[in-house]
Amino acid sequence: MTQVEPEVVPHSPPSARAPRSAGPGAIALLIAVASLGYGASLPAGPMALGFGLFGAILFAASAFLAGARLLEAWRRQMVIKALNDLFEGDSTTCITADSAGRVLSSNAAAAARVSADGKATLAYAFADVLASPAAMINRLQERATVLGGAREELVTRRGHMRVSVNHIGEDTYVWRVEDLSGRAGNGRSADALSLPMLTAGPTGTILYMNEAFRKLTGGRSRSLDKVFLDLPLVSGRTHEVEAINGTVSCLVAEVTGSGGRKEIYLLPADAAEPRLRGSGWDAIEDLPVPLLKVSRTGEVLASTREARALLPMPIGPDTRFSDLVEGLGRPVIDWLTDIAAGRGSNKPEFLQGAGGHQDTFLQVWLKLAGEGEDQHIIAVLSDVTELRSLEAQFVQSQKMHAIGQLTGGVAHDFNNLLTAISGHCDLLLMRHDQGDNDFADLTQISQNSSRAAALVRQLLAFSRKQNLMPELFDLRDTLSELAHLLNRLVGEKVTLTLTHDPDLDAVRADKRQLDQVIMNLVVNARDAMPEGGEIKVSTENVLLKAPLERDRATVPSGRYVLIKVNDDGTGIPPDIARKVFEPFYTTKRQGEGTGLGLSTAYGIVKQSGGYIFLDSTVGVGTCFSIYLPSDESGEAVPAPVVETKPALPAKRTDGVVLLVEDEAPVRAFAGRALRLGGYTVLEADSAESALELLSDPELSVDIFVTDVIMPGKDGPTWVREALADRPNTRVVFVSGYAEDAFSENQSLIPNSVFLAKPFSLTELATTVQQQLL
Repeated sequence: MTQVEPEVVPHSPPSARAPRSAGPGAIALLIAVASLGYGASLPAGPMALGFGLFGAILFAASAFLAGARLLEAWRRQMVIKALNDLFEGDSTTCITADSAGRVLSSNAAAAARVSADGKATLAYAFADVLASPAAMINRLQERATVLGGAREELVTRRGHMRVSVNHIGEDTYVWRVEDLSGRAGNGRSADALSLPMLTAGPTGTILYMNEAFRKLTGGRSRSLDKVFLDLPLVSGRTHEVEAINGTVSCLVAEVTGSGGRKEIYLLPADAAEPRLRGSGWDAIEDLPVPLLKVSRTGEVLASTREARALLPMPIGPDTRFSDLVEGLGRPVIDWLTDIAAGRGSNKPEFLQGAGGHQDTFLQVWLKLAGEGEDQHIIAVLSDVTELRSLEAQFVQSQKMHAIGQLTGGVAHDFNNLLTAISGHCDLLLMRHDQGDNDFADLTQISQNSSRAAALVRQLLAFSRKQNLMPELFDLRDTLSELAHLLNRLVGEKVTLTLTHDPDLDAVRADKRQLDQVIMNLVVNARDAMPEGGEIKVSTENVLLKAPLERDRATVPSGRYVLIKVNDDGTGIPPDIARKVFEPFYTTKRQGEGTGLGLSTAYGIVKQSGGYIFLDSTVGVGTCFSIYLPSDESGEAVPAPVVETKPALPAKRTDGVVLLVEDEAPVRAFAGRALRLGGYTVLEADSAESALELLSDPELSVDIFVTDVIMPGKDGPTWVREALADRPNTRVVFVSGYAEDAFSENQSLIPNSVFLAKPFSLTELATTVQQQLL
């Protein structure tokens, strides 16, 4: 191994290139000499003795430092010499360098890289493979300093290379450069294959042909259509090749590479073709293609290395094809028998791993080969596990979309019914005092209508289409108010602890819906601790300086309020943890739950612009983490107090209201409520009827109250037509669907507001009054 003189490296930082200052030993030596000289010039006495003693001590210290430096230099030389002896015969490029990139030594394989023109630097050593090697050198060296070693694989103009570095001392690094371009299928090493192989680009241009392929076709071809007579190529199928002595049938196997490139191998389709037989099955053992040789009765006779790596089960001497794969809906041996008899279709089948390996999916082509006693079946395998996983996710998303549409439609119709029930109940309550015999019954109807409305909101939360009423509030106040209810829910065996950040930011969300999320999580935590335990609910401010990626979700950077619900219960196994947010999935027995709890919580958090994650360890406990965007734009305000008995606004307002609603019960209730408020009400059961009324120019209308979804023209459509002649008319949209279902249309209509169904008499009267003020 050759040692070379170091040279300043172009990529080194300025501090590494600065001249080395005088060390502490040199400074101490100068002071010691000065002290001895000054002490000698003084008359004999205590002062002269003191200066002499001080100088002697400094001289001894400087000598010790100088000796230590010499010992360190000697030790480093011994290390470098040992590395010289170790790497001298290594065929891989080995270079020893310091932290500044100066080459200290190199073996014979690296001599050409570092000795030309006296260029003894790492930057020069890598200049022939990288246009700008400084970044790679600094990156690897920093990682090696921290971790002890680092490596990267590079694809350069000279081929595939691996660069590794190890930190072996305070200022010594060993670099190795391995050439990986000799793998099968790359470069000239493919010429050693006895089977024909070529590399093609995405447009069908042939980039490389090995020697066996050139011999088969009589020379180098430029494109696939000059070689194959029946394009496009399909891996696992037999194709006709234009050979030098006529057409040859070959089994094609493809390996997809980067940049749209693909490697194409020709396998023997008929044992009678000697030019493709090579040296038997051993000739394709190292091909990067998963292949199996299967007998007509199902025994696996041989396999390639890639096939053994792909299949989830080991292949032994008695392994059958049916032991490895399944999933046709009929025995695999029947498929093999059909292929052997020539009855099978020339199409692939999608199979899955057998037994406990059913999470592995394969696309399998079968091709009959050989003659007589040597007749067998070639199976070309392709791993489609990821594709099947994506397909399953897509099918699941389609199912959830369909269920979401169904629940949204049911909730819309149910909200219409609830509006009529609760509305007419409000009208009755206005005519009864608390002392009346019917008041308690009417109150029960009103309360159960509210419970039914909450159930509808839960269904809409599941489909993420519920009507949220966001407000700015402080989570500490909300959780404190909720604590007494939570304590009753958890029971006596479980302790509930609340911990808050003293400077917690406010959040903007639907307070009622967020209370439901917390209650669902606390109830689940209680159920996970049948013998009792502790549930901790904590809040804190979190600043994400960079996006947080986990569980296939990315939380953008910014300020968040983090809510954690911890328990020390039984925990959730990983296979169940992946499904907890799925609708209707529950581990409870029949009658103990609907399975909507966590899916509802997920829907509410997502629709509020937040994120929810699960961390659980079996036997230790579970933690749900909710990230809600913090809102520092204003101060939290307390929620308005809702009165039990409905009441009209104190201030009565006159005006003309055009009420458009296709549901007769809702229209009847809303009309009576508005007339009680002092308004003149015109009713229409459709958009067409409303436009017909408005065609009278003498008719004066102050406000439109209209349903959004109606047969024929919907609410926003007819309102836009009406506003063309009456631009100053106010609008109130009502709907059982979520506001965001038509928020874009609403934003295009001036002076419009939204009122969600089911609404009460007071809410309707107040909304109309505020619009007319």
